Amino acid sequence: MSKKIKILVIEDEPTICKFIDATLSANHYKVILCRTGKEGIALISSHCPDLVLLDLGLPDMDGLQVIKEVREWASLPILVVSARTDEQSKVEALDAGGDDYITKPFGTSELLARIRTALRHYVKSESKSSKNKNLYKVKNFLIDFDKHLVTVNGNEVHLTQIEYKLVSLLAQNPGKVLTYDSIITKIWGPYAERDNKILRVNMANIRRKLEKNPVEPEYILTEIGVGYRMVEED
Repeated sequence: MSKKIKILVIEDEPTICKFIDATLSANHYKVILCRTGKEGIALISSHCPDLVLLDLGLPDMDGLQVIKEVREWASLPILVVSARTDEQSKVEALDAGGDDYITKPFGTSELLARIRTALRHYVKSESKSSKNKNLYKVKNFLIDFDKHLVTVNGNEVHLTQIEYKLVSLLAQNPGKVLTYDSIITKIWGPYAERDNKILRVNMANIRRKLEKNPVEPEYILTEIGVGYRMVEED
């Protein structure tokens, strides 16, 4: 019998807790519940869950602080589940080390899909022996990282150095939202201006080269006001 995936839920709202517990249990996850940030941090250390669902508005501390403390020693997936809908809260949670952000209220299908995506991404990033680890492939889009080669429908796509760096960064984190600031820091350096214009211009050029219809992209998705997400591999 396969081992159940263990999910820690750090949430103080009883109704949400009950809903998440019932949903995850019905889908064969092992669920651990707690109400405070301090208890959640202790449980991550002692129970080693496979994934954490974290509310930001906890009674004893802000969820952002939980993320920052956990990220000092653990890399497990952290999905933020919050009623905060403003873009700044999403950006702060993702920049602090959160893997994804789900806004309340949310449905069963969305919750389960986000969990599956986070778990798959984590397993792939942690596995050093992963097959085709030097390739990214989805539909007819392929990146060969060793050869610095990008193809669509078997035809080579000519990208500038910056464009290739952007595509590679997103492709190495498939399914994960990368915020505008984190992308700018990794591509242009920590002292680059936090002006999204240069990033948007480059992304528009990339989409014209990669996408069949740049207005409705298949590969690089925009999280409005937050950042970009590369679709998961086949």
